[in-house]
Order: sequence, then structure tokens, then C-alpha cells
Amino acid sequence: MTDPRQRRSLQRAAISSIASKIGCTGETLRSWLRQSERDSGKRAGTTSDDRDRIKAQERENRWSVRTGSYARPTRSCARQAHILLRRSSIAGSSDDRLY
Repeated sequence: MTDPRQRRSLQRAAISSIASKIGCTGETLRSWLRQSERDSGKRAGTTSDDRDRIKAQERENRWSVRTGSYARPTRSCARQAHILLRRSSIAGSSDDRLY
């Protein structure tokens, strides 16, 4: 078995050889390899599926803030909460009630 330094050196040589054959840089191929290892669970980190889900959520959040359509309580929702708190038996003192 080879020591870790030799293994890294052999891997680096293989990556640069393959990268030149497929027309990309060694760093690009190395990053694809690492991402593939993350996706298969061989390496720790964010998988492609998680990264796509996070991007979609961030895009939705930006859209919601920009358009003002984030979950604001509507007037009827606020009125319903007011009625429920008024009728609540756990609203002990008058300070706890909304009316």
C-alpha cells in the first residue's frame, strides 16, 4: 500500500491527465470528483440535492420579500386570533387579553 502523499500525487497526475483529454482544467475535474463523492456519501458536505433545495428556498425568500407576499396575517386572521384570545380560559389577567 502507498503512503498518503504518494496516493495524492498519483491522484493528481490521473486527474490532470484525464482533464486534458476531456478539455477542462484539473481543478474543475477535481471539484466534480469531490462533489460526486459528497453526493454518494463518501465525503462529508452539502450534496447537490441539498444545494439545489437551499437555492430554491433562497430564491423563493427573495421573491417573497421583493413582492411583499410573505406570510403576513390577514385582517380576518388577526380578528380571529383576537376573538380566540378573548374567549380563552388561559388568559388569566386582563393584561393577557387583547380586548
